[in-house]
Amino acid sequence: METLLRVTNIEVAAVLYEVADLLEIKGVRFKPQAYRRAAQAIETLPEDIADVAREGDLNAIPGVGKSIAKKIREIVETGNLRYLTSLREELPEGVQYLTRLEGIGPKKAIALSRDLGIRTVDDLEAAAKAGRIRDLPGFAEKTEANILASIQVSRTAKERRLLGYILPVARDIERRLAAFPTVGQVSLAGSIRRRKETIGDVDILATSSHPEEVMEVFATLPGVERVLVRGTTKTSVVLSTGIQVDLRVVEDEHFGAALQYFTGSKEHNIALRKLAIARNWRLSEYGLVDLATGRTVAGKDEAGIYRALGLAWTEPELREDRGELEAARTGTLPDLVGYDAIKGDLHVHTRWSEGAHSIEEMAEAARALGYEYIAICDHAETLHIAHGLSPGRLADQVREIERINRESDGDFILLAGTECNIGMDGRVDLPDSVLADLDVVVASVHSGFKQSEEEMTGRVLTAMHNDHVDIIGHPTGRVLLSREPYRIDLAAVFDAAAALGVMMEINAFPGRLDLSDVNARWAREVGVRFSLGSDAHRRENLRYMEFGIATARRGWLSADDIVNTRPLSELKKLLRS
Repeated sequence: METLLRVTNIEVAAVLYEVADLLEIKGVRFKPQAYRRAAQAIETLPEDIADVAREGDLNAIPGVGKSIAKKIREIVETGNLRYLTSLREELPEGVQYLTRLEGIGPKKAIALSRDLGIRTVDDLEAAAKAGRIRDLPGFAEKTEANILASIQVSRTAKERRLLGYILPVARDIERRLAAFPTVGQVSLAGSIRRRKETIGDVDILATSSHPEEVMEVFATLPGVERVLVRGTTKTSVVLSTGIQVDLRVVEDEHFGAALQYFTGSKEHNIALRKLAIARNWRLSEYGLVDLATGRTVAGKDEAGIYRALGLAWTEPELREDRGELEAARTGTLPDLVGYDAIKGDLHVHTRWSEGAHSIEEMAEAARALGYEYIAICDHAETLHIAHGLSPGRLADQVREIERINRESDGDFILLAGTECNIGMDGRVDLPDSVLADLDVVVASVHSGFKQSEEEMTGRVLTAMHNDHVDIIGHPTGRVLLSREPYRIDLAAVFDAAAALGVMMEINAFPGRLDLSDVNARWAREVGVRFSLGSDAHRRENLRYMEFGIATARRGWLSADDIVNTRPLSELKKLLRS
């Protein structure tokens, strides 16, 4: 028998998952759950499954008994599993994929595959739209409509969405659950807790002495459109907005371990598991267990997991396996900027250009957030679509800002600024004589995104060499889920920014978050300073600053890296103008 050179953990897990699905369709009890447990264990196993099989340690993997171990060995040695082949032959092709849709059980899936030759969701959609399903025994016209609705929900639920639009929804659910009397602890988990810029679905963990009651409350919350899966430990729903939300109820003594596990990232968890294995411990969502004694070392609180492994507490935003565990081991984790550290917003629009509110209204909203200052940075005149300001109108606006400042009580200051446009040749669209009178100058690319890397890099560098430019706005031009970054040599830009003292913006608008976390960390490492701006066009948008802070934290930034964590007197010393 030939041994394959490389069969990955993911490939082995995929085979076991399919076995579980097919057994479930056949109506077999208990076995599907056993195969899924084994698949999950292998999926997150830090070692190579082929090496484990070669050394004869498969039974040491949680959830892997003799029967499943034998099948894993067959997969590793041959790349196939005869048991899976026989299961596939017993069922029509594609049935397992159809049963993943709400409302289609094994019997209906088999009938659709056998009688209509449906193999994929696309086949199913085409048949439903053509009216071919209603004539099958046990089906009707209404069934077709339900199938089409299920397909749409399934596709919508899989789409990624912006953090800034999902987080408020997730927090509302978290708040409602926390208010229920039998709920103990409750927390967001997954990528939303790590504050990733886009989110697939929402994960929530809770503890309760009456999990059935909690699941009933969760499944009937306002906005829940469909219940996908319902049980005593896990329930999944789809909201009317198409967002899938998964709630898991765990025991109190496991909450910390479960929160760590389900927060992820997968890569971070694998690295953490390796540290546990080195101590002859096992780390899972149930706790950190000493394999020699069976004693639970940690698990009730999340910090205890890290502490037991000799690590400093690692903030969720850092858990991406980008060196954070080594830093946690050596005590060199950054002191991340706090969500309450920002003293003012350095990128705010008003109705003088394309904003919705007046200068006074934006100032009032900013004061309510506890800010000491904001910079009014309306567009300059060449951005016609945004009703950009001519030099004359900008001068009028500056006088208006000065008037408001004179009439204020002095504990809040408006900074006069602009968001000028970087032209195709790198020149900005306001004369130096105008820029010299401003407190803050943001320069941004708003057109010509298709230039070559050399052209775009030269264009931005030219703008940065203007003595009046303080900040490069949304430096890569990306729009999340819509537009890729333009081609630009960021190494050259960051080196120039560090040398010239020009700040890179982390634009906090949910659709931008530009610079990204990865690029922000890169820029930090070469000595770049940052400004955070909400790019607010309405009063409500000022709250977007939170998402810019989250991106900064994911980029390992501290308060010292960000200029608008300083009071106004210190900020003015840092501004080039």
